[in-house]
Amino acid sequence: MIEKALKGSPGYYIWLAFLGSLIGLGLFTYTFQMKHGLAITGMSRDVSWGFYIAQFTYLVGVAASAVMLVLPAYFHHYKKFKKIIIFGEFMAIGAVLMCMLFIMADLGQPQRALNVMLHPTPNSVMFYDMMVLVGYLILNAVIGWVTLEAERHDVEPPSWVKPLIYLSIVWAFSIHTVTAFLYAGIPGRHYWLTAIMGARFLASAFCSGPAILLLLLFTLRKFTRLTLETEAVQTLTKIITYAMCINVFFFLLEVFTAFYSGIPGHAHPIAYMFAGHNGHVDWITPWMWAGAIMAILSLVLLIPPHIRDNTRVLPFALALLVAASWIDKGLGLIIAGFTPNVFDKVTVYAPTVPELLISLGIFSVGALVVSILWKVALGVKEERGTL
Repeated sequence: MIEKALKGSPGYYIWLAFLGSLIGLGLFTYTFQMKHGLAITGMSRDVSWGFYIAQFTYLVGVAASAVMLVLPAYFHHYKKFKKIIIFGEFMAIGAVLMCMLFIMADLGQPQRALNVMLHPTPNSVMFYDMMVLVGYLILNAVIGWVTLEAERHDVEPPSWVKPLIYLSIVWAFSIHTVTAFLYAGIPGRHYWLTAIMGARFLASAFCSGPAILLLLLFTLRKFTRLTLETEAVQTLTKIITYAMCINVFFFLLEVFTAFYSGIPGHAHPIAYMFAGHNGHVDWITPWMWAGAIMAILSLVLLIPPHIRDNTRVLPFALALLVAASWIDKGLGLIIAGFTPNVFDKVTVYAPTVPELLISLGIFSVGALVVSILWKVALGVKEERGTL
């Protein structure tokens, strides 16, 4: 089936070439990190995790979100999702690959990743996180490719695939839960030291991931003959809305606990994000306020059914939701965890230009993989007349 990725319109090849150029720019920038180390980033002694780990955290949620299609389709036999499941599984593959690349970038040099595999440390949460990511990547690749091959030949998938599908559902929850444990298991970081960190991660994943998938499918529909069933879109949008409500509720629980208890270690990180600390207002403050406003506005547009089902309003609402969740998880989570530090001091962190260029290259790798896989899926569905 891979030959279907080699045939496309001029726009398709231009898109791939554009992504290839961004990947090349990221690789070129990465050579400087190979030479000079993480000194070219904005990280420091007090802020040892930065933009790379933040994006890794966010993308694990995007990868895990494929379960929001698989679970209803296979556990509850909701057949409306069967048509778009393959796109969710292939998007998960791209997301997991980006996660792994961001880990590699954060290690400074790629050969250091071998230490995790050659010298495993079972008491390390990062070790388990890398292992479950590899397992989830293999599961989605095997399930997606085999089921697509079966669809191409108009036959049922082999019987051994169904146990893997059920396993992938459990595995999807595990990858983001283990990622949450990376944060919640660090006692010196009060913003992360919360029992509901895993629940917050899952809630944010199950709203932002499907929202990204729908936005990409809406875009794909404009350039191809792909059709989306209204009922499937509305059902997935309801799932997104419920998950976003829970996500916002969990954050408000953290705010109440921090400020009502009056414990400085819990209150200061949240105050720092939205109002600064001891008179020091950082660049993150306007971003966090923008994220909060977009989160509220997205719920205002998504909760009422007559607004949510409006095909013109829905993409805008989903875009607001994705932006809000990314600001919260892809920026605020890391910065609030490290600032102020254990000595109540502020060490400003901001991603540098090299960090952003390397990250852009990694995002482009994910986009390239998803583009090729989706092109194969579209080719098979076009061949079968199921677009």
